[in-house]
Formats: sequence, structure tokens, C-alpha cells
Amino acid sequence: MKANPKPEDLLKQIAAIQEMERGKLCRLRDGTHYNHQTWEKRRNVVRYVPRERISHLQKAIAGYQKYTKLTKAYADAVIQRTRSTEKRETSASSIKKTARTPIIPQI
Repeated sequence: MKANPKPEDLLKQIAAIQEMERGKLCRLRDGTHYNHQTWEKRRNVVRYVPRERISHLQKAIAGYQKYTKLTKAYADAVIQRTRSTEKRETSASSIKKTARTPIIPQI
């Protein structure tokens, strides 16, 4: 990925992700099944997955990890663009203020 990718390019990459799944895989001791752990509705949910479906699930988990990385990069790019726009507007509209002489009350 580029150092400063454009937000539009990041959105295209996000849209290209076709499969996603949250969680992680853990191999069980018997070696024939895996544990797929994920959080749903504030609870840890465990699914037992046969070895034949592991490669598909690993790709889906990788898709979700890529999605989270790209959305963070998208947010960072939009924030950086917002701040640079704000900085330009502030510097363009800044007016030099003249010093005022204090008014001393007469007694």
C-alpha cells in the first residue's frame, strides 16, 4: 500500500473484498476439527469446523482483517485531508489584529 493512499482508492479496495468473517481459528487436539471463536452480541461463540472448510474460513478471516486495516487507513486519510483543508482555511482567513491601548479610567 502507498504511504498516503487516496480515500477513493481505499474505498475501491474495500468494495473488492467479497468474503469476510470475524474471529480466529484454533486447531483442536484431535486434528480433525478446528475451533472458530468469535464475539456475537457480547458473547463468545464457538463453532467447530471440519478440516475441509478451513481454507475457505481462513480466506474469509483474512478478508475481514484486510477490511479493518483498509477502513482505518480510509479514516486516517479523510482526517488528514480534513485537517489540511481546515489549516488552509484558517491561514487564509486569519487577520492580523492590532494591539489596543487600554483605557485608563480618569479619577
